[in-house]
Amino acid sequence: MSGCLYHNALSVAKVLVGKTEPIAEIGLKLAGVTRTIAPEQLARLLAVPAGARPYYRALAEALRGRMHDGAIPVGVRLPAERHLAAALGVSRTTVTAAYDLLKDHGYVTARQGSGSTTALPVGGDTPWTIPIPGDGMIPLHVASMPAASQVAPAVAAAAASYHRHLLGIGYEPVGLPVLREEVARRYTERGVATRPEQILITPGAQQAMHLLFALLVRPGDPVLLESPTYAHAIQSVRLHGARVVAAGELMESSLRQAKVAYVLPDFHNPTGTLMDAARRAALVAAARRHDVTLICDETWGEVAVDDVVMPPPLARWDTDNRVITIGSASKLWWGGLRVGWLRGTAELVERLSVLRSGVDLATAVFDQLVVAELFPRVEESRAERRAWLATSRDALTAALAEHLPGWTYPRPVGGGSIWAKLDVPSAAPVVQAAAANGVRLAPGRWFGVDGACEGYLRLSYCHPPHMLADAVARIAAARPGQAPPADTRLTLSL
Repeated sequence: MSGCLYHNALSVAKVLVGKTEPIAEIGLKLAGVTRTIAPEQLARLLAVPAGARPYYRALAEALRGRMHDGAIPVGVRLPAERHLAAALGVSRTTVTAAYDLLKDHGYVTARQGSGSTTALPVGGDTPWTIPIPGDGMIPLHVASMPAASQVAPAVAAAAASYHRHLLGIGYEPVGLPVLREEVARRYTERGVATRPEQILITPGAQQAMHLLFALLVRPGDPVLLESPTYAHAIQSVRLHGARVVAAGELMESSLRQAKVAYVLPDFHNPTGTLMDAARRAALVAAARRHDVTLICDETWGEVAVDDVVMPPPLARWDTDNRVITIGSASKLWWGGLRVGWLRGTAELVERLSVLRSGVDLATAVFDQLVVAELFPRVEESRAERRAWLATSRDALTAALAEHLPGWTYPRPVGGGSIWAKLDVPSAAPVVQAAAANGVRLAPGRWFGVDGACEGYLRLSYCHPPHMLADAVARIAAARPGQAPPADTRLTLSL
């Protein structure tokens, strides 16, 4: 039976059996036997270029393509990883990563003792969910995940109710009432009583940050930042002409120098640290003594990795309306949902809604409806993210221990990145060498104030484990005096 006819027969069989069995199992029943393919034959069919970046992904895509064009039928048992690796002249780890990627997307099924078998994904073809950009580089500098599984049903529910808003003008400068209610309810559940009038919906947390700096600071005003801190906070402060004051570990004692302070108490970006309750209380008390407004960024606040007891939000200790909180849908649910919010006084929200008219008029209605649908599923989403990130964090730390044992870092209990101190004075050569070997890195100087943190890297573990293992191996191979592995050599035209 030809490959294309085989695919058609499988489609008919899937209908006949009521879609209750995996496609690979139906294929085995139709064939009557378990067919195999020799590693040398499969290697000839795939013909992956030696310079492909990253190689495991190119290998997986080649195998998927030969399945779609009928050259490799469904229901065929693939060679063992070590045998295909020998035929291709690559490492076994590379082949394992390619098989794992195919399994994740339904193109390969595996049973203990039976090896790996080709399949087709139930529901048809789906794009890879791994965020490899068009240049083929592994984006270890990006701390974002694919959409949580709750997003798709939330989109469907929002679409079903979207027509109800079409008779309105579409502009809600402070946000849709239904979403403001959900955000306020979540703050109340976390121990900070909040009314919807205290919530402003924005197109992302960075928009909220921009509006606050625009309202609260003037050129030359001192703004206190931790160092390291979120890179875009540094950019935003400087964009508004304010003077950056670096606090480092001395946040409370440095507040006397500032008018406004920006802090990340929940799974700090980039260090991943979690500020305890005593420190939060001391920070708010010091801000009160020195009459400083605190901008508290909780973008990562719902994304715990370990089973930790979360301290109350910083606003819990606020008695005179000097703590303004920023949040976002991007880390818990999906970066493509450009929805953020801030919590302050109703008066502050009104002033900001007037100010934002010079920037934009409102946040997209549809995105707001999607996020409003997601809030009732927040605990389900937190559990899913915890499982994803725990596995990936452990894979990254294991790879670092194996390949780069001289790098040190605090083990994060939440968030999406490791803050690694290198065994060399500057990260610049490491970043350049890694880029030449197919990995993009975030150097510490992005997050340090005035050039600090030169000897650090922020390593995102928001990616699948096999991608992280591949990335670390590439970084280690690219260090001075090391030769790239056979399957990751690149021919550069620069």
